[in-house]
Amino acid sequence: MLKKRDFADCYPLYEIMTHPDVFPFVRHKVDSYEEYLFVTKQTVEAEEKGELISRTITDEWGTPIGTISLFDIENQAGFLGTWLGKPYHGKGYNSMAKEAFFNEIFFELGIETVFMRIRKQNIRSIKAAEKLPYALLANESRNYLYEQLNKHDNLYDLYEIPKDLYNLHVLRQDDDETQQLLEA
Repeated sequence: MLKKRDFADCYPLYEIMTHPDVFPFVRHKVDSYEEYLFVTKQTVEAEEKGELISRTITDEWGTPIGTISLFDIENQAGFLGTWLGKPYHGKGYNSMAKEAFFNEIFFELGIETVFMRIRKQNIRSIKAAEKLPYALLANESRNYLYEQLNKHDNLYDLYEIPKDLYNLHVLRQDDDETQQLLEA
């Protein structure tokens, strides 16, 4: 489902990233495949420096279908950025990728808080964030950050995923699964 970024995945990722339903929401917009290779090289180097964490999302056959990243890491917190190719929208890959990514960054890499900056016009992403039982709308609780993101225009909503709330979600899932096994 997730793997470290690899140059071998660049061409298929570039091809699906350029779809008009995807491209506006990609953080690092590029105009050519060569530019995408360069941005991927920068991403790999930034991860080695601890500035970000980035993974390629794959389908069940290992085909690259998108990316998920934590950008601007500071004080054990960062901003989530994720995109999937258009053919993979609405098939559950986004939630599976987020769960795998959150398990890695919270429980293996020491991240404490994930922020999501979502354009108010991006209804698909807002609905996806609101479905997450561990995500909180943080426009008011993190007002200083919300105002910083919207310094020039009121473009973004801010969501927060604290590690402890995500951990509680994971524990509840484990309890539900154990209960289902006992009842079977």
